[in-house]
Amino acid sequence: MSDDVSDDVSEGLSEVPALSDAQLVQAMAGGDRSALAELYDRHAARLLATARRFLGTTSAAEDLVHDVLLEAWRRAESFDPDRGNALTWLLVRLRSRALDRLRRRQRGYKALNSLGHTQTQDTAPDPLRRSEYAEVRRALRELPETHRQVVDLGYFAGLSMSEIAEELAIPLGTVKSRTAAALARLRDALKADRGGAR
Repeated sequence: MSDDVSDDVSEGLSEVPALSDAQLVQAMAGGDRSALAELYDRHAARLLATARRFLGTTSAAEDLVHDVLLEAWRRAESFDPDRGNALTWLLVRLRSRALDRLRRRQRGYKALNSLGHTQTQDTAPDPLRRSEYAEVRRALRELPETHRQVVDLGYFAGLSMSEIAEELAIPLGTVKSRTAAALARLRDALKADRGGAR
């Protein structure tokens, strides 16, 4: 008897239709976290593969997908199923955020070349800027190499903490502690160059 009842229950459960992606996004807009989890389960592989093609590393792709899904959660009410399906909606957001990161990284490399390493005092745009460039270059040169690496990669190359950890093959906690120590030393060095706090 109990076997018959469990079979009936199983059959009843298997007949419940799965929610469509659009319905999941609608449920997310209503605060349903399980809908977000289901949408992730359905599309994570595609989103991660696309993010990896843009950014090149698994950790950067994972960070991007995480951020895109958080944004989708916060902006679920903006989804319009008449304009496209939910996967397309997510991929458009992912592409936009990936391009933002790549542009930021490119700007960081340019800043690294001009500010920290190759720009001379003679080529800075004005005397005040030349002085500031010189202070920053001097402060960067005084950092230990391990600290300078995380600053270069994080602030000038635009890499996330997890990307820096992957790039340098060190633990994420080490990246965080080196970054904090480097910033503290830079603040102290720049304050000393300027004769103390302004």
